[in-house]
Amino acid sequence: MMVCLAGLSARGQTFALQRQADSLSLLTLQSREGHDVWRLPYPTYAFATGDVDGDGRCDALVGVVKPTRYDRRMARRLFVFHETHGRVRPLWLGSRLSAELYDFTFADGRVITLEQERDSSWFVAAYQWDHFGFVLTDYLQRDAERAKVMTFFEEMKKENRTH
Repeated sequence: MMVCLAGLSARGQTFALQRQADSLSLLTLQSREGHDVWRLPYPTYAFATGDVDGDGRCDALVGVVKPTRYDRRMARRLFVFHETHGRVRPLWLGSRLSAELYDFTFADGRVITLEQERDSSWFVAAYQWDHFGFVLTDYLQRDAERAKVMTFFEEMKKENRTH
């Protein structure tokens, strides 16, 4: 498994997210082929890197707040980008995982999420890439109090930042 520390992969590519305004961020890619930028005209709330699809290259995971065609609410979404011939390209522009997405991180080849069910209960889940999207592989914390679930998730994020 490849680890992308601070966006740097073994293949010499670096993703970074630069907030320009409240509703404009730039996802930048620095690679051996050069420099590329993808404009994100939405508020962003999270950023992580890792090899999402197992191809040995670093991918960028960006949390955006936007409506979709079928869900007009301003909600938190997960977008995943990868590098193709020195250019930033979308791998997955997700509209939804299992429930209402609150936050995410990337650890051990999996996207770890903090989500809220319609009944207001919270959970932490793990997802893996499966050809054209994510598959829920495990609930890491479920049916617990909000504070307990959030503390568990924050500990996972902190652990991930130190590796």
